[in-house]
Amino acid sequence: MRRRFLVALGHAIHVTWPVLSVLLAIQLALGLLIGFVEGWSLGDAVYFTFITGLTIGYGDLVPRQALSRALAIGIGFLGLFVTGVIAAIAVHAMLSALTGGGSGGERS
Repeated sequence: MRRRFLVALGHAIHVTWPVLSVLLAIQLALGLLIGFVEGWSLGDAVYFTFITGLTIGYGDLVPRQALSRALAIGIGFLGLFVTGVIAAIAVHAMLSALTGGGSGGERS
């Protein structure tokens, strides 16, 4: 079962990777733009992007400008979408492993 899970997971990641990579690149670009507007270092901008995108939000870096706040909302929404897609990939792979392959929705 573990092998079927890993094969299904690898296939799903292979299929969705172009979309996920574009979404992650957009998040990173938004974070770098926020860092530029706020005057943060590159490391702080990348850190803020991932903390916001993963919806952790420690609050140690807070955007002050209106544009930065709007962009941070975009990072948050994209992060929710990326997290949902990754969770769906994992569930699909688990269902495929449990049912013996296929699309994961049918029972054998």
